[in-house]
Amino acid sequence: MPLATPQEKFALRGDLLDFTAAPAWAELDPGSAVRFQPDHWLLVDETGRIQGTQAEAPDESWRQIDHRGRLILPGFIDTHVHAPQLDVIASYGAELLDWLNTYTFPAECRYADPAVARLGAERFLDALLAHGTTAAVVFATVHKVSAEALFEAAQARGMRLITGKVLMDRNAPAALLDADVASAERDCVDLIARWHGVGRLSYAVTPRFAPTSTPAQLAMAGALCRADASLYMQTHVAENRAEVAWVAELFPDARSYLDVYARAGLLHPRAVLAHGVWLDDADRAVLKASGAQIAFSPSSNLFLGSGLFDWAAAAEAGVAVSVASDVGGGSSLSMQRNLLDGYKVQALAGQRMSAWAGLHAATRGAAEALGLIGEIGHFGAGTLADVCVWDWAVGPVAAARAEVVRGLHERVFAWMGLSDERNLHSAYVAGVERFRRAS
Repeated sequence: MPLATPQEKFALRGDLLDFTAAPAWAELDPGSAVRFQPDHWLLVDETGRIQGTQAEAPDESWRQIDHRGRLILPGFIDTHVHAPQLDVIASYGAELLDWLNTYTFPAECRYADPAVARLGAERFLDALLAHGTTAAVVFATVHKVSAEALFEAAQARGMRLITGKVLMDRNAPAALLDADVASAERDCVDLIARWHGVGRLSYAVTPRFAPTSTPAQLAMAGALCRADASLYMQTHVAENRAEVAWVAELFPDARSYLDVYARAGLLHPRAVLAHGVWLDDADRAVLKASGAQIAFSPSSNLFLGSGLFDWAAAAEAGVAVSVASDVGGGSSLSMQRNLLDGYKVQALAGQRMSAWAGLHAATRGAAEALGLIGEIGHFGAGTLADVCVWDWAVGPVAAARAEVVRGLHERVFAWMGLSDERNLHSAYVAGVERFRRAS
């Protein structure tokens, strides 16, 4: 049940931080792209939309909620995460292909049961909210009921959710394979008709990855995308070297792993491709031309030993990059933990990612890449109030660090590096308080 209602207009007081544009990738000076408004009020009207921000207290017609000394951010947007893989998070000792066979596929088989799918979807979305993530691009399972459960649970919470049933018709356990291309297409068409564009829900055509779809199934997925440009597409690409070699064997006529998707018509401005660790310059040029984005999944890439994504090369090529948890390959739904891992990945590659680049990619940048900039990702007037309130420091170590930081970037970077879900005070979705930390 909601803890507040958007029928009552209210104002949040705190340190407001969002972005007006994309910051330079490694620039520490906040510049005009970073909008920091310390001790300001965020005004949310009766419809759950942001009316504006201001330094002075609003009049008595607004319910005032005082969070002085706390950080207020747009809700995080996780652009690649697997709902059923909460069951296998932090499982030991496997690279990607072993991970799928040992942990992921057995977990996903259970989601054929509607009761498992329903409870799993509710638990997953509540977990996202408890980590400050208010919108997400989510993998369900091959089972139609698993996507339906996610749509239903997200609708009940008012969340912006993009998901779809997974497409697989080879190289997986029989219990996880579509019976044939036609039946998979029927399931997708039915789900699209019932859920796509309903409230804040959107459908994503979802081939798991090239090895588990026949060319015929990929062609069907591409046809769905061409038939309706408002559909999203989500998949994996070039995550692991053994996976890349396997794709080359399965698709010998393709120039690269990415080219498999390009030939099938799956690359377009609403395509979200997770990982992209092992891409080359030609691939990046194709991504730029198509408008597709890479969902950088640093925690997962480190945990599974997949490799180091070259964000700087992607940025230089003009490729949109968002940030994702990729749970359960990733080891936490916390976007701060994933951003810190992202910093480490770039450091290992000889680069330095600023806090601005990371936070932008998890808020406004993700919204832009998904075509949702008019709805979420920043505090612009008219956007829906997907907003999270955070403590700047929790615990003696973070508190001691906060006392000696110099300058805004150092303060925000320390928060990014030392905070997690324990720092979250409350999360609002379209102006409704959907999470509040127990006192």
